Amino acid sequence: MSRIGNKIIPVPSGVKIQIKPDAVEVQGPKGKMHVPVPGGIRFEQKDGTLVAKRDSEDKRALHGLARALVANAVTGVTTGFKKDLDIVGVGYRAEVKGKNVALALGYSHPIEFPIPEGITITIEKQTHMVVSGADKGQVGQVAANLRALRPPDPYKQKGVRITGERLKKKAGKAGAKSAA
Repeated sequence: MSRIGNKIIPVPSGVKIQIKPDAVEVQGPKGKMHVPVPGGIRFEQKDGTLVAKRDSEDKRALHGLARALVANAVTGVTTGFKKDLDIVGVGYRAEVKGKNVALALGYSHPIEFPIPEGITITIEKQTHMVVSGADKGQVGQVAANLRALRPPDPYKQKGVRITGERLKKKAGKAGAKSAA
């Protein structure tokens, strides 16, 4: 029995849902999303709620997935999703220039990162970025792509990291004197 698939999705006021045979379209104040639905799963809308139903028992694995994707779309068009990133390092900084983010991450050249459609990136204090948007998967992927430009170094902890990310710090070379 799928526990996630059987949970109802509350639909807030101001959100319009259009159910098609192979997809669900969700429209709200933050935008419009199109969620493909696998075969054998269907959605029913009843007085302000949305319920996922499966046709047969062999669709168990997709039942919870389809429900979670539609629930994320409903949350995305109402409140949206965001990821916070911190830039740690001397001289490391970022700034928004039009539709790009210019990052200085210790390389010999600045990095221009294009901001995808549907995503907004704001920068506070040059070392804190907030990636936000309606699509949870796209927000997470953009945050991962920004982090991949300079992943945190295990020795000095410098680089781009997601706020709250726990890092394992490695000890330096044993017996070496630090030239501080």
